[in-house]
Parts: sequence; structure tokens; C-alpha cells
Amino acid sequence: MNRFFKYALISLIIGSTLSSCFKDNDDVFAGKSEINNFIYRGMNAFYLYKADIDVLANDRFANQEELEAFHDQYNAPEEFFESLVFDRSRTDRFSVIFQDYVALENILAGNTLSNGMRFGLVGETGSATDVFGYVRYVQPDTSAERENVQRGMIFNAVDGVRLTRDNVSSLLTQNNYVIGLASLNSGVSTSNGIEITLTKEVVQQDPILVTEVIDQGTQKIGYLMYTGFLSQFDEQLNGVFGDFKAQGVTHLVLDLRYNGGGSVNTAIILGSLISGNPVSDVYSTEEWNPDVQTQLQTSNPTQLTNLFKNETNSGTVLHTLDLNKVHIITTGNSASASELVINSLDPYINVVQVGGDTAGKFQASVTLYDSADFRRSAANPSHRYAMQPLVLKSLNSVGNTDYFDGLIPDIAQDEDFENLGILGDVNEPLLARCLDDILLNGRSSRYSSPMVSYDEIMGSNELEPFGNEMWKELPN
Repeated sequence: MNRFFKYALISLIIGSTLSSCFKDNDDVFAGKSEINNFIYRGMNAFYLYKADIDVLANDRFANQEELEAFHDQYNAPEEFFESLVFDRSRTDRFSVIFQDYVALENILAGNTLSNGMRFGLVGETGSATDVFGYVRYVQPDTSAERENVQRGMIFNAVDGVRLTRDNVSSLLTQNNYVIGLASLNSGVSTSNGIEITLTKEVVQQDPILVTEVIDQGTQKIGYLMYTGFLSQFDEQLNGVFGDFKAQGVTHLVLDLRYNGGGSVNTAIILGSLISGNPVSDVYSTEEWNPDVQTQLQTSNPTQLTNLFKNETNSGTVLHTLDLNKVHIITTGNSASASELVINSLDPYINVVQVGGDTAGKFQASVTLYDSADFRRSAANPSHRYAMQPLVLKSLNSVGNTDYFDGLIPDIAQDEDFENLGILGDVNEPLLARCLDDILLNGRSSRYSSPMVSYDEIMGSNELEPFGNEMWKELPN
């Protein structure tokens, strides 16, 4: 299935359900042409890859009538939006449009429809079609927790239907479904007859999943499993580091293996908590499309530079650990803001990346509404379309960016789906690898990779319309 239309279908399902949970839907009156005019205006103004889309050139259309005649050929706003996206398969995998901005706003706030089972999907060894799922973790106070779903469980069927590469999207985006559990041996799953019914409900994601302080001889090692960069939890994140500091933590293992991203500002706060750099140091810089870049450089060039922070947005002083070394666990599911933290800290401290290559997303988006200044206030009341296009790419202080193929680990080790371990436990394979490296102070040790080479296809993040994004506020 085409990636965009897969996401568009999912966003329609999730968006309509979410908006009905939070707010009554008003009648919408705008016609296709009015919505398409908004789409064109926003993409023409802000789209990062504007220069690569001929029809977005400022002089492409002589007048409004010519523009409207052009976009009238598209059957739906989503189709017109997709026509303006550059190189969907590689360069821009993430720009998205929503029919209802209420749904988008709730996703950005971490309020999503979820049954609490966060999972990955893996191609069955020896099969070109069959797929099995593995449970990465379970969110608290959800259907999955109530049904005693556990990390490491394997499932290969939904509603009695065998999972395949072609049906995972339709089966696992339902609001209610039954998973069929299985055993796993050498990459091949075998059903065991046990079934669990799961129900999606509106869940507020708490990204601080696991925190531990591990004593290892004279060393105290803080461990944080962090699943999303949500600004609503910045104070709690600062509190975790305050506890680490109070307990005398000297090393940190930051687990971002399933973190698809989130707020740029929160990524800056997290990086600052780790290293404690002075606020005069450059955390990252931004590159927008040439029109916006020129405008910002002329009017307010400081907006193109993100500096380290010493307090939260609420003014709370950061409990920085002032470390010169950090271990960060990654997989192919570590994206956007997770990669921003790694890339931005790298010029200043020793970042030891452990696990797998990251997803390869260095771009960020903003929310655009149909108003004169593209902000929420005075949004067109006749429809609730909003866009989240890529508008900038981030560079670290020495200019590193464009890591399309991800950031490569210093210590490579894949997860073993037959031995995932318990997150935060010293015997969990990837954490154990970090602890060993800390104990040996970077000297090599022997570790065996999983006996089976797995083909992980996607995860629950990628079955959501906004699962691997990085965003920030529209500049003034």
C-alpha cells in the first residue's frame, strides 16, 4: 500500500474518532477549492522543499483563477497536498495533512487512542508474506495493562486472521481487536491458542516509562526509558534528573530505542539536563526554505539558533548532571527529536550510541491553520483542515545534518525478539551492553548477536499518522 495513502487512511480513522471524543463536530461548509487554496498558500510559504516542487514557485500562477483551475484537477484536498510533497519515499516521509485539527492537537499533546500495547512487526523467517508482532512495552492504565499484556509477548494473528505484510495496517488500526499469542523459535512463530481482547481508549501518554539508579561498584548509573518528547512532561523530566543528581549518579543510560520524537524544545531541555552546557553554547541551528531563511536572517536571526537551556519554560532551574559522557540506546525506531539529542550533544561530550541505526529524520514540522498568519486564532470556521508539513532541517553546532540513513551506533547490537528482557533490568541485553562498556571504560568485550537475522517491518508508531515526528512553534 502506498505509504501516504496508508497514513491518510489511518489519520482519517484516528482523527474522526479522536475529535468525537474531545469535541462535538460542527458542520463544515468549505468547498474543495477553498481548502486547496489554503494548502497551496501554506506550502508555498513554508514547505522546506519548496524549491524542488515546480508548482510552488512564487511566479508559477499568474492569478488566483489560474491556481484554482490547476488544483481543481485533484479529487480531494489530501490528493492535492500529496502532489506538493517532494520525494515521499526518501526525502519527505513525514509531512501530513489532517481533516480535523482537533485530532492533530490532541496527538501533539500526547492524547491518543491506544490500547496501550506498543509493538513491532517482523517478517517471519522463510516467508515472503507472514508477519509476527512482539510487544515492546505496555502503557500504564490501559486495556493492555488490565489484560496483563507483557513485554516480549509474541502474536501472529488478529481476530483469527494470520498477520501478513498486506493486512497489518487494516487489522491493527481497528479500535477493538483480539490478538492471538504465539511462541517464537528461530524467527518462526507458532500459535499457542491463547487470545487477548484489546480496546482502544483515549490515553495521555507519559513518556517517562522507567527510571532506575543502578549501583555498579563505586559507580551509580542512572537509567531512563523515555518514549516521547512531550513538553507537558518537562517538569517531571527535570524531576527525574533532580532525583538522579540527589542520588549521586555519575553515569547515564538514556534509552530512546522506541522514541519516535516530539518537541524540539523538549529535546533541547533533555540535552541540557545531560551535559549542563552554558546557555551561550549552540545546541542546534535551523535551515528553512530560502524565502523563510532570508526573512528570518533579516528580521530576527537569533530564531535560527537554538542554545542550551538552564531552565524549563516555566522557569524551573534544570537539575543538570554535567556529564562528559552518556550512553544512548537506539534502534531503527529512534527518530527525529531522539536523533536531535544525539547529534546536538556529539560535538560537546562523548555520546556512546548502543544498539541499531536510527531512523534518519533530521527535519521538523509546524502546524499550519487556515488563517491569515497560519495560526490557530482566527482559523477559518468553515473547515478544520490543518497541515503539518516539514519546514526546517536541524544541524548541530558543527553543521552535521542530512543523515537520511540514520545515525550509526558505536556499539552495534540488535534486539533479540526471543530474549527481549525487562526494561531497566541489568540483564536486559542492550542495557547490559551499556553497563559493561561503562564498567570497562570503553574497552571491548565479547558479546554475541542474535542467532537470527530479523526483518523488522514497522512498529506501532508507524501505524499512527504522527508517530515519528519532530515539531516546534511557528516563528513570529
